[in-house]
Formats: sequence, C-alpha cells, structure tokens
Amino acid sequence: MPAEGAMGQILLLVAMFAVFYLLLIRPQQKRAKEHRAKIAAIRRGDTVITAGGVIGKVIKVEGEEVVVEIAENTRVRVVAPTIADVRSKGEPVKVADKAPANDAG
Repeated sequence: MPAEGAMGQILLLVAMFAVFYLLLIRPQQKRAKEHRAKIAAIRRGDTVITAGGVIGKVIKVEGEEVVVEIAENTRVRVVAPTIADVRSKGEPVKVADKAPANDAG
C-alpha cells in the first residue's frame, strides 16, 4: 500500500510540472524567441518603442546599439535588446541603378 501512495505523489508532481510547462514556460520562451527575431530584423527607418516608453525612428544600426531619433535633431543611442517593440517597418534601402536611364534617346 505505501508504494501506491508514493507513486501517486510522483505522478502528481509530474502532472504539475507538465501544466506549468505548457501554461507558463513554453509561451514565455516563444515570446522571447519572437522578440529576439524582431530585434535582429531592425533596420533604418523602423519606428521603435524603447523599454522606457520612448518612441523614435531608427537612424542607424551599429551591432548591439541602435541610433534612434526621438525628436527633430535629437538622437540617442539605445542598446538593441532594450527595444520593447517595433511599431512599423521602414522602407528597404533603394539601390541606385548601375546605368542611368537616358530619357533623351
């Protein structure tokens, strides 16, 4: 009889861990992975929100640091992981044509 009680307690602990994993740990890991991907994809022109609540436009990405313009002629350097969200994506950088078009021809 005592072995049955011990087995029940072990199964209860395993079931509790499974519930915690499915409801708490796994969704948090998924959000963290999405945040890392979002931060890695930041580029010039994106509108971002910092962890402090400051909204600005990305001017330059320098490795782990991002230069953000928060007002006209006011730029701050922010560590990339402290960016909480990317609100809108900027336009891709336009590449100049190798041969200029000739309209006179």
